[in-house]
Amino acid sequence: MKTYIALLRKEAGSSYGVDFPDFPGCITGGETMDVAYREAPEALQFHIKGMLEDGEEIPEPSSLDKIMADPENQGAVPFPVQIAEQKTRRVDITIPEDILKEIDAYARKHGMSRSAFLTSAALQVMKTG
Repeated sequence: MKTYIALLRKEAGSSYGVDFPDFPGCITGGETMDVAYREAPEALQFHIKGMLEDGEEIPEPSSLDKIMADPENQGAVPFPVQIAEQKTRRVDITIPEDILKEIDAYARKHGMSRSAFLTSAALQVMKTG
């Protein structure tokens, strides 16, 4: 299990909102604090699943001190959200050397690892068909 920090926020006249500093764009919320708190793990798991499908690297959790040192997070209420880690498995595959060089060049150019690229490409092909 990994534990990430979620931030609970509430503006006057609005619902409760939750965001994850380690995952920009991952947000959820609810009409009550309890609903927002309960929705947070599901929102984070869904976001991480999308990142993995896109071949993106999952960041390591930031410390609470680092997150709360950001002036934008002042006034937010931090709370921990635990998620199950995705299990990975090392496999051996055979690929022609020239294609492997192209894969590596493409992955590097797009800030991805070879494994992330191959996972993303395989998921894309399986989605389409």
